Amino acid sequence: MSEWKKCKLGSITSKIGSGATPRGGENSYKTAGISLIRSQNVYNFIFSIDGLAYIDDKQAYELRNVEVFENDILINITGESVTRTCIVPKQILPARVNQHVSIIRPIEEKADFKFVFYSLQSIKPELHTMAEIGCTRRALTKGMLENLDIILPPLPEQLAIASVLSSLDDKIDLLHRQNKTLEAMAETLFRQGFVEEADEGWEEGKIPDEFDFTMGLSPSGESYNEEEIGIPMYQGNADFEFRFPKRRVFTTDPKRFAEQFDTLISVRAPVGAQNMANERCCIGRGVAAFIYKRNNCYYTYTYFKMKSLMKEIDQFNQTGTVFGSISKADFEALEIVLPPTEIVYNFQSGVKPIDDKVMNNCFQIRTLEKLRDMLLPKLISGQIRIKNLENFDGVIN
Repeated sequence: MSEWKKCKLGSITSKIGSGATPRGGENSYKTAGISLIRSQNVYNFIFSIDGLAYIDDKQAYELRNVEVFENDILINITGESVTRTCIVPKQILPARVNQHVSIIRPIEEKADFKFVFYSLQSIKPELHTMAEIGCTRRALTKGMLENLDIILPPLPEQLAIASVLSSLDDKIDLLHRQNKTLEAMAETLFRQGFVEEADEGWEEGKIPDEFDFTMGLSPSGESYNEEEIGIPMYQGNADFEFRFPKRRVFTTDPKRFAEQFDTLISVRAPVGAQNMANERCCIGRGVAAFIYKRNNCYYTYTYFKMKSLMKEIDQFNQTGTVFGSISKADFEALEIVLPPTEIVYNFQSGVKPIDDKVMNNCFQIRTLEKLRDMLLPKLISGQIRIKNLENFDGVIN
């Protein structure tokens, strides 16, 4: 470890700095052009193209000093998303950043950009604490980032450590991309079978004619804990991820339940976010759980049928005095088409293997993320060392 050196982030970077919103603000954004990266695009470990804004050549020229390059590191420096960090993906270039995102550009001869990226990921608690000092709103300044202490091993070991961690991230990214493709396939098959090829003679009905559902009820606050005592509890959108909710809060006093593979719908601000239970769980008042009335095992049909109703459900975001909400009576009144049981069976049996692959990928993603998160601080700190750097094959000790 004697060859590992402490240095300031500013001493191993050629740029640390944030951008600005173009003149005219959001109203000046274009539908195509030069990418403008905002905080909603920067997530931990991944870049999200959702909500990516665009500016024209003139606006880009005005922001030329915050042009983003391949291998730059991006970090959110303000607000609730402060410290979220990712690496710039090549496919969104050319690009600029706004004032809520900072560019960190390591000097290639001094530090591997991926090693610096993982170093920043490993010290997020310290960054959060730093962002809260002396601020009415959480923020990281240029000076804070420049004076941040980074521990650097020799460059070959940096590259080896980054290789181990990035190989896990590459597998995670591949599975995420597979899931988006598979889910799009399933949605297409649902649309073909129940919209494009729908028979005008199919019966019309309402939600209770096809689905049983349970509106959640929150337990007493004293029963909540984060020590995994009791049963996992989900309150709504804050707990939802791509397909399954994340375990965040547990309760020892559950009131209402969802079973494994029930479809979960957020019923309060925002209404309509959707997930699937991956285990028996408690549902709070922000969640409703749905199952197919004729066969509880038809979870694939239930999931995609409810997804097809999101336009109707989304309208309830506009109701209420402050926050949108949808009630049991609202669900009961929603009008739907009731396809014949045989058509539902054909969809369930045909699409279930696709849907099961999505779910298996989700489980694998969580396993890989857990492994990466366990290895990351130990590799970055030198607690675990890479063997045989000259002939590195991914073996660690």
